Amino acid sequence: MSPSRRTLLRGIAGGAGLVAAGGLLTACGSSSSSKPSTGGSSGSSGGGTVTFGSNYSDPGVKAAFAALTAGATAATKSQIKINTVDHNTFQNNITSYLQGTPDDLFTWFAGYRMQYFAAQGLALPIDDVWEKIGGNFGPAAKQLSTGLDGHQYLVPLYNYPWVVFYNKSVFAAKGYTVPTDWDSYVALAKKMKADGIIPIAFADKDGWPALGTFDILNMRINGYDYHIKLMKHEIPWTDQGVTQVFQHWAEIMPYMQTGANGRIWQDAAKDLESKKAGMMFQGTNQVAAQYVSDKADLADLDFFVFPAINPTYGQDYMDAPTDGFMLSKKAKNVDAAKAILEYIGTGAAEAAYLKTDQWDVGLATGLSVPSYNAIQTKSVTEIGKCKAVAQFMDRDADPAMATAMIAIIQKFIDNPSTSNIAALQKSAEDQAKAIYTS
Repeated sequence: MSPSRRTLLRGIAGGAGLVAAGGLLTACGSSSSSKPSTGGSSGSSGGGTVTFGSNYSDPGVKAAFAALTAGATAATKSQIKINTVDHNTFQNNITSYLQGTPDDLFTWFAGYRMQYFAAQGLALPIDDVWEKIGGNFGPAAKQLSTGLDGHQYLVPLYNYPWVVFYNKSVFAAKGYTVPTDWDSYVALAKKMKADGIIPIAFADKDGWPALGTFDILNMRINGYDYHIKLMKHEIPWTDQGVTQVFQHWAEIMPYMQTGANGRIWQDAAKDLESKKAGMMFQGTNQVAAQYVSDKADLADLDFFVFPAINPTYGQDYMDAPTDGFMLSKKAKNVDAAKAILEYIGTGAAEAAYLKTDQWDVGLATGLSVPSYNAIQTKSVTEIGKCKAVAQFMDRDADPAMATAMIAIIQKFIDNPSTSNIAALQKSAEDQAKAIYTS
């Protein structure tokens, strides 16, 4: 691995702090040095039609994205044609999409997933856009938008925490107490099962949801630095720390919803909504969004950060993925597309988006969003308490390794025995050696 790859994501989210009601981790990291503008003019102008590939396929986020692009059209005088594709299909086909005939702009993820496609030459740098919007974001947001070559390739929009959701009415009726450590978490799960409630709603048919459980257990047991080193294969997958992750996971498997590999996460969220399940660990971008789109009682929904396991790390870390937008290398209307990105990179654009989006939190510093509900307000607070945040395994790791771990974790879900854990760790390490040394 090259030195630039080895330093990837190190310290991106260290020393968390938020400004006002938005602003991602503005106290962390340091801003990358200014780079010369490349590609297109520094004074982007609107006009014509811009195509926008979108994975915002769920009803709620689709409506929020429509509001955002409507504002962009009004601001830039460019017509925007949105091509929406199912989220998982979009993600699974992203490489062939970008190599083929992509849209001018496309929705994507910050951090390594952005850097990977930028390094492949499938996206245009947007340094000139950042010269205009840079003052709207903290250094961490800029770092998350910066490629391995030092150029910017993404305009971030929001992030969201992965936390444990529950219904306040259920906890009140049953006298349940929010757990803060592993023992009390397991005890609560046992009590829920005894009460005839599915303790932890769980689904992994799509493959990626369970990666979040691995991430949080790893950060709770081994810490953030260990987790990031593992994602970069600087620590072997056969390490005892990884064994402990799977051992802890196996301990709570009897309390997690069975048949997870055949269930989509939306159905698991519906079981939480209907109070068949007591808890669900996933992102606000999914669970709270599902409550909104199902017209469920969002006021009854609450969450707590995943309980502490190792006192050394407590509850210091979490996954809080950042989403945003990129400019494809084959864009046909570059100047107008950049003008749209300049609009999206403003606090006013984020505020407009968040009037409809009732689960994510904005990234612009000093962002004033009076429409934030209790879930969003609490999200800002809890992310702000973190010493560091990760971007999720399928964003922090090499895409091929993330894909390999999806299959491995699904095999673990089917058989969480000690012997299978050892076999799966060996398989993970064998695949990591092939992926990271190729």
